[in-house]
Amino acid sequence: MSSIHSAVEVKEPAVKPKVDVETLTSIDPASLEDSYVYVHCHFENTSTDMLIRIWRTTFLTDRDSTARSQLVHAENISFAPQWTIIPRRGDFTFLLIFEGLPKSCLMFDMIEEISQPGGFHIKSIKRNETDVYHIDIP
Repeated sequence: MSSIHSAVEVKEPAVKPKVDVETLTSIDPASLEDSYVYVHCHFENTSTDMLIRIWRTTFLTDRDSTARSQLVHAENISFAPQWTIIPRRGDFTFLLIFEGLPKSCLMFDMIEEISQPGGFHIKSIKRNETDVYHIDIP
């Protein structure tokens, strides 16, 4: 003869932590928001069956400081060592998403730092209010 036991979970009442009001009012609300930079890249494919990829060592660099924003996500393109095949001639687009830039940044570069020839460097991208950009990859 077997018996079935049902477990009843007893939940403790939620306890809210104390909040230091002085600390709370001293935090800049804008610094609490996550921000990202969206770079829509356009590549003109001049041949058939072109291979393209992006390296995780691609950064946005503030031209007036040492700040660098790391690549966090890519869409419609493979990360190295994998390749994306572009089967036809014409415009190919992909999206790169980076960590946010410092609020003081007015102009930045996009640099693909790789240990072989072929990395790109897009200079002097003027910062805008939306942090959404459309650039041509040479």
